[in-house]
Amino acid sequence: MKKLIRALALLFLLGSVGYYLWNGFTQETEEGFGFLAWVGPQMIAPILACTVVPLAFAFTGDSVMAAFSGRNSAAFRDGLIGVGTVTGTRPTGMSLNDQPELRIDLSVQGADGATFASYARLVVPMTDVALFQPGTMLPVRYLPGRTDKVEIDRTGDTAQAQHALNEVMVRQGLTSRENLRIAERGVAAQAVVRSLEVPGELRGGNPRLVIGLGVTRPDGTGFTTEVVKYLPPRAVQHVQVGRVVTVHYLPDNESALVIAFPANA
Repeated sequence: MKKLIRALALLFLLGSVGYYLWNGFTQETEEGFGFLAWVGPQMIAPILACTVVPLAFAFTGDSVMAAFSGRNSAAFRDGLIGVGTVTGTRPTGMSLNDQPELRIDLSVQGADGATFASYARLVVPMTDVALFQPGTMLPVRYLPGRTDKVEIDRTGDTAQAQHALNEVMVRQGLTSRENLRIAERGVAAQAVVRSLEVPGELRGGNPRLVIGLGVTRPDGTGFTTEVVKYLPPRAVQHVQVGRVVTVHYLPDNESALVIAFPANA
């Protein structure tokens, strides 16, 4: 569809300009009108075409088409999924219904663990612009051999996106296979943060935290425990003393516990 619209717009431009030139030269030569042969209703089509072509290319851009359809473009729909960490954003100058298009610069970890720099374009509601801060992790679709550009994943395949994010976190040492197993199979419960210690150790730029928790079991009874996590600085707000968090634990080993964080925490 995108290629068809652009091809029709270019055909309209070439046809209207061609007719304008043919009409001008023909009238100037055969009827001796001079410059008057170039002035008249025949100017309307070329002027209109010069307006239509830029609009056709702008509104058939991948980010705009994705905003209309809510889906990835055909080229990226079946692409590999990776995890992009936002390194910066800037507006492109284009907007759709007062929603700005952003160029989102990313450091992407692919399915094979390789890291590459890339970018994506996305039309973002004004209320969501703040979500794309540096350090935010997002699932992306990319094409092997064409990693200079990616698309934010819009397929809705949350299981695949979560798997990609989990793999990145394991490689970065932010979690372990055992923690992933606990999150998948453990009992869900609510807990209150009772204490928070920051020993000062860093791993991949993320501080080591010792978090004391008071956990309430589903039956209303409770227990206390401590967990050690390496969290991005932006996520520390979620484990301040007094905050209520969701946890998963193993009934036969309650010290084996993980904290569930909001998306992009």
